[in-house]
Amino acid sequence: MAEMKEVKGFDDFLLVPQYSDIRSRSEIDTSVSLGGLTLKTPIIASPMSTVTEAYMINALSNLETLGIIHRYNTVSFQRKLLSFVQNESYKSAAVGVSGDYKERLADLVGEGLKFVCIDIAHGDHILMKDAIAHIKEKYPGLYIIAGNVATADGYKRLSEWGADAIRLSVGSGSICTTRIQTGHGIPTMQAIIDASKAQKEYQDKDLHAAKIIADGGIKNSGDIVKCLAAGADLVMLGSMLSGTKESPGKVIIMPDGLKSKRYNGMASKAAQKNWKGSYSSIEGVSSVVPYKGTVAKVIREIMSNVRSGMSYSGARSLKEFKEKAQLVLQTPASSVESGPHIYRNGGRS
Repeated sequence: MAEMKEVKGFDDFLLVPQYSDIRSRSEIDTSVSLGGLTLKTPIIASPMSTVTEAYMINALSNLETLGIIHRYNTVSFQRKLLSFVQNESYKSAAVGVSGDYKERLADLVGEGLKFVCIDIAHGDHILMKDAIAHIKEKYPGLYIIAGNVATADGYKRLSEWGADAIRLSVGSGSICTTRIQTGHGIPTMQAIIDASKAQKEYQDKDLHAAKIIADGGIKNSGDIVKCLAAGADLVMLGSMLSGTKESPGKVIIMPDGLKSKRYNGMASKAAQKNWKGSYSSIEGVSSVVPYKGTVAKVIREIMSNVRSGMSYSGARSLKEFKEKAQLVLQTPASSVESGPHIYRNGGRS
């Protein structure tokens, strides 16, 4: 049997509060560079059919934040969506690594594509290597986001192949069933911790070290703070930005009168049937989520909490936060204590 390794997830960690001389959270700078952009927040909207199309990108670009148009549509429709992106600097779309991806990529580049996300479930793969090589040769000016991978070795390979940023985690998404269907996966926090060591190793050797994008299983702003503390440069959000005014899809009025919107895993039966009229390996599910209002409101709330988290470590920038943050492991009992527990011992809900 192969050597076994213990892996840890978000709820296994806490951050140690430290001395802070930050008098106001307005002192905290959460900006990060990505390609030719300086993003005000380290957030990217996931390339999912119920999260990111042009309406979402336009709203996010006004916040100086990035979104990526999903690839689950025809070549002509994806190009049309990209044409609706108002700020040329934020034109970003996802492609695969087989089928029509070269035609799709050529069309998108013709529409002014700046960021390309090579979007496959198992990114540590020969087809990923081939796709990166093709893009580097044909379109050397494109910024390449690649993934997903879940190991330090996977991070190193994609960096060496030429990826500019790498999405980390396999099987962690809120509507992903990869681990159930295939038995494979690594928690997002573990993937970040391992990859960030590889990133530092490459930086110390003056080798190309791709940026790290945490992607999957992020449930709340505390998880985002932990990702950034563990070494992620940015986070990719799906479920947390779903159900917003700008996410694709109609508002659904539920039997109880509450507003909702649909949220599909991209390997779910529903998403595959909507895209190609059939389905094969099912590694996701579909659901509905509460309607959340504008994405600007959601981002503001998230980033208010992220800045608060950084202030607990006395950090004024993301770089300083990475350097100062101290992670500790918590026991199952302390994990229970970390959640609200006022009603657990005989209280009323």
